[in-house]
Amino acid sequence: MRVCDLIEGKSPFISLEFFPPKEKEVWPKFFEVVDQLKVLNPLFASVTYGAGGGTQDNTLEIATQMKRDHGIEPITHLTSVGASADKLDDFLKSLRDADIQNVLALRGDPPRGVDDFDFDTQEFKHATDVIEFIKAHYPEMCVGGAAYPEPHHESPSIQSDLQMVNKKVQMGAQFLVTQLFFDNRVYFDYVERLKALGSYVPVIPGVLPIMTLKSAKFILGLCGAAIPGKYLSSLEKAHEEGGDDAVYELGIAYATRQAQELIDGGAPGVHLYTLNQTKACLEIGQNLKF
Repeated sequence: MRVCDLIEGKSPFISLEFFPPKEKEVWPKFFEVVDQLKVLNPLFASVTYGAGGGTQDNTLEIATQMKRDHGIEPITHLTSVGASADKLDDFLKSLRDADIQNVLALRGDPPRGVDDFDFDTQEFKHATDVIEFIKAHYPEMCVGGAAYPEPHHESPSIQSDLQMVNKKVQMGAQFLVTQLFFDNRVYFDYVERLKALGSYVPVIPGVLPIMTLKSAKFILGLCGAAIPGKYLSSLEKAHEEGGDDAVYELGIAYATRQAQELIDGGAPGVHLYTLNQTKACLEIGQNLKF
C-alpha cells in the first residue's frame, strides 16, 4: 500500500525506522525486534540505505521480508550518491516486483573513506533528481523526502534550506520525514514556513530518545541537532548522580513528552528512530495517548 494514502486514512500514528544489519547471521534477531515492535501498530517502517549503495541489496531484502513475513508496510531509503539511471531503474523494478510502493528519496552522505567527495560529479546530484526520476518513470510510487527543522549543516541559510525542501515537494514528494530535533517549537515553526512557500504535504517529526550521555554528544557531532541547554545540563547532572541508568530514564521521559506534545499540537504522527532496539521505543510508544 502507498504510505501517502495510509497517512490520509490514519492520523495520528507511530512509524519506525530501522537500519539493515550487514551480517545476515544477525537477521533473525533483527526480525525479532521488528516483531516485538509490531505491538505499537506502526503505520509504516523505513529501512535505511548505505552511503554509495553499500547496503542496497540488504535494504531491498529486509523491506521485502518486512512486508511479506511480518506485515509491516516498508519505505525504502534511496540515495542519489552512487546512483545511475540504470541502478535506480533496477532497484525500483525490484520494489515493484516485491509490491513495495514507497520510497524515501535522499541525497545521502559521502561514501566512507572518500576524502573531498564532490557531489557535483554524481549523475544524480540531489534528492530532487531522484524524486524527479521516480515520478517520471514510476508514477505509481509514493515518494517522500527528508526535512530539516534545524537547517542542514551544508545549507548557506535557513531560507535556502526551506526552498530546497519546498523544491522536493514541487518535484513530487508526497510527505516529509524530519531529521531528529529536541525543541518542538522549531518543528511547528518549520511546518508553517513550508506552508508559506506552498508545501502542504504531511511533515512527520523524527524523535530519538537520548539513552546515554555519550550518545547525546555523538548526536550533536553527527547531525548538528541542537540539544536545549537546560536539557543537556539535566542530562549531565543525571549522569553525575546516577550514571547511564539515570540518563536513560530522563531521556525516555523527555522523548515521550516531546512526542506527545507533537501529536497534541497537530503533527500527523511521530517517527521513532529505533536504532534496531526495542526497549526505548516500546516505553515511548506505549505511553502515548492518541
